[in-house]
Amino acid sequence: MKLIIQIPAYNEEATIAATLADLPRKIDGIDTIETLVIDDGSSDGTIAAARKSGVTHIVRLLNHRGLATAFVAGINASLRLGADVIVNTDADNQYNGEDIARLVAPIVRGTSEVVIGDRDVRNSPYMGPVKKMLQRWGSWAVGLASGMSVPDVTSGLRAFSRDAAFEINVFNPFTYTLETIIQAGNRNLQVQSVIVRTNPPARASRLYRGAGSYVRKSVATIFRIYTLYKPLKTFFAIGGLFLLAGVALGIRFLFYLTRGEGGHVQSLILAAVFLIVGFQTLLIGLVADLISVNRRLSEELLIRMKKLDRQPSASRPSRRQETAERKSREPKPPTAAPESRPEPEPQWVWLLDETKLEGREEETAVSAPTPAASTPANAATTSSSRRRRRRRSGVRPFPEHRPAHTRSQPTSEEE
Repeated sequence: MKLIIQIPAYNEEATIAATLADLPRKIDGIDTIETLVIDDGSSDGTIAAARKSGVTHIVRLLNHRGLATAFVAGINASLRLGADVIVNTDADNQYNGEDIARLVAPIVRGTSEVVIGDRDVRNSPYMGPVKKMLQRWGSWAVGLASGMSVPDVTSGLRAFSRDAAFEINVFNPFTYTLETIIQAGNRNLQVQSVIVRTNPPARASRLYRGAGSYVRKSVATIFRIYTLYKPLKTFFAIGGLFLLAGVALGIRFLFYLTRGEGGHVQSLILAAVFLIVGFQTLLIGLVADLISVNRRLSEELLIRMKKLDRQPSASRPSRRQETAERKSREPKPPTAAPESRPEPEPQWVWLLDETKLEGREEETAVSAPTPAASTPANAATTSSSRRRRRRRSGVRPFPEHRPAHTRSQPTSEEE
């Protein structure tokens, strides 16, 4: 079993060496351990430091594309390299590398497909009270969206089996942590959490500027992914709220109307607006649900294509080998006798493109009108030559498409 530990890095020259040195070299149940650094357009010496530290593979993005793009690039590269288990960790040496063995153990045993490292946020000495509170609220919201309980949804230390990695499709450019958990829950993947240790922070987080920015982007990401997988439920809930508000205002208007009190036209107008908006939202939910069905079918096709395209290179023959094997299986043509002349292979051309046929000049000379072409023998020769040309081209031209000098009256043999 092959394990690839991927590390997305952006200007991590100061910490990438310590991160690579802390990774395990041997794990029970794992035959091969390789490392992969995804350079997200770094402007410092991250690549040189990684090579000096003995990294196995490097994927370089020419421009800074963001954490989510670098994560997906590492997953795709790991699958092409034939990884059976993929572990993602941060380049700032936040996590203890020895805990990777505990992280991949459930996948090696076959009891889980996705394992997420739990940093034990409540007891972490490196997080403030505000960050701990936001962490709990975020985990609760992602749990509602994914249908499962994950204590630490923003942890960057996580492991994927090969089959689970094929089903990862990250659309959000902000981060992959929330989206992959919601996708795993909606795809009924077996997800498990394992408590891991953390090291003292080497630098401040560069993923977001402050708590407000993090909350705003996280809420937008959760809502977008939840709507992507459950559009009917989302839009029906929103439309139901508008319909209830419209019905309530309509009842209020009727109540005052039955008591003989005039006015309150504003309530009637607002009720009509809410009812129209609610009904349109329900229709949007129906359309979005139909689109979601097509999206799921497209994702299934994409997963199958990825599985066919990203087979391990060791087990998949090269194109040159496939061509040689295909030629060896083809039956060899029989050797022609010395006195016989091999027949030329038929050339398939378009209807009016007969100039590409071999021997066109000779056939034109035979079929051209000559003083002796009026005799029946010459007419028969011309007709037989034209029939041979039609069989060679594989297409019977219509009479109006024939050249003028080849239109002749049918002989008794043609009739």
